[in-house]
Amino acid sequence: QVQLVESGGGLVQAGGSLRLSCSVSGRFFGSYAMGWFRQAPGKEREFVAAIQWLRGTMYADSVKGRFTISRDNAKTTAYLQMNSLKPEDTAVYYCAADKTSWSRAATSYDYWGQGTQVTVSS
Repeated sequence: QVQLVESGGGLVQAGGSLRLSCSVSGRFFGSYAMGWFRQAPGKEREFVAAIQWLRGTMYADSVKGRFTISRDNAKTTAYLQMNSLKPEDTAVYYCAADKTSWSRAATSYDYWGQGTQVTVSS
């Protein structure tokens, strides 16, 4: 059974930074692609960033240059460093693991965390 637990969310002023963590249980973390998604009230869940050990990283245009995704396979943890935060970044942030592919599509991911709230005040 694979479980994902996010942490690090909170309230921050515009221009500030937060680092989200996603701790993953299970034996095959190193082989998973890890993704971060977010969902704001009244909006659909959207792709933020993904990382896979062979293919590298990819980002949504809205966060490119401000957010950095990384992973520590020894700690079975993925991270999302968020800098220069804007009020429009306010959302629940979810991490997800993909066993077989590397995708921007939420439907591709096999396991999901419960989400962590990020609120950016203006």
